[in-house]
Amino acid sequence: MTVKEALRAHAGTQGAHAGTRVARAEGARARADAHAGGVPKGECEVGHTSSAAPAATVAAGRAAQELGIRRAEFELAVHLGLIAVAGAPGGGRPRVHEEEIARLREQPGFPDGLAERVRTVGTAEGAALLGIAPARFTRLARAGCVSPVTFYLNRYRAVVWLYLADELAAFAAREPELLAGRTPSGMRTLLESGTDWRPRNWRSQRIDRLLNRTGDPWARTAVQASALDPVQLAEVVDDPYERAYLVRVRPEPVFGRPGSMAAREAMGELMLADDPDEILWRRVNLTLELDRAREDRSAPRPGDDRGTRAAPAVRPAAATRTGTAMPVSAADPAPSSACAGASRSAVAGAQTGKRLLARLGWRGRGAG
Repeated sequence: MTVKEALRAHAGTQGAHAGTRVARAEGARARADAHAGGVPKGECEVGHTSSAAPAATVAAGRAAQELGIRRAEFELAVHLGLIAVAGAPGGGRPRVHEEEIARLREQPGFPDGLAERVRTVGTAEGAALLGIAPARFTRLARAGCVSPVTFYLNRYRAVVWLYLADELAAFAAREPELLAGRTPSGMRTLLESGTDWRPRNWRSQRIDRLLNRTGDPWARTAVQASALDPVQLAEVVDDPYERAYLVRVRPEPVFGRPGSMAAREAMGELMLADDPDEILWRRVNLTLELDRAREDRSAPRPGDDRGTRAAPAVRPAAATRTGTAMPVSAADPAPSSACAGASRSAVAGAQTGKRLLARLGWRGRGAG
């Protein structure tokens, strides 16, 4: 299959959603026109008579309506850093500035463009998008060629991975030779050994996106700590007060309603690194962030008011627009397969990681 054929398949899939997008666009424009005439009381009532007045914000549900996308799509857009949010006074649920909504509405292709950037597909639809069999799509995903962005549990409580349609189209253009013909020998060997990079790639991207939204050193440390089980965490962070503080300042997803107990249990299991190589790199990243956090301030002790400055509840998602430079942590090793280029390079941070092995007390242990 050629790149052009893959892209044509992508265009055909987009056409199937055209009717929904048109109706959605009309609804968004109608709501925006009504909103321009006046802001309903109770939803976003902020005075504009003073130049010192705070910027007007709206709730997440209202923002999703203004942008012409569903609530789930809105939450994914925030997670991906496409929509910046602001913490509500008093620690309430994050809200969206009206200026941010106006910025998004002015982008070319609104609202279809934003909706397409957060469109997700499962294995069957993803395989159809690429013009390949579902079994081949699953093999590519297990080998780390494509990375899931989220998941859900089916009726049998099995994890069903979802992928960004845009990322699949980009993969088809980048690696057309993997969509047809024999599977490369290295990838076959990898898959025959039972390798599955889907959970690891999901963890890696989730951690990266949380870090991009977090500027507080202790909150960043907490993000890295979330990938380690209690035993591994205690070996790296031996101070119990520091571990307790990491729990307090750990950033949670900006949006998202609590799921079922089974969904929460599945999330808890998927968040933990489960391969010795991955565990090592998570320990390295945690150590690097912990050193920066300790330099910034000490974790609070009982009866001690020092270091109680909490992490910002929410950091604008589009951090690159502010020009803020974020520390770079050790990179997660890339898959040892034909799709190694799909993940971040293992070269960056490798030397730093080796110098930290003595501190980590690493002896090639497993997850326990």
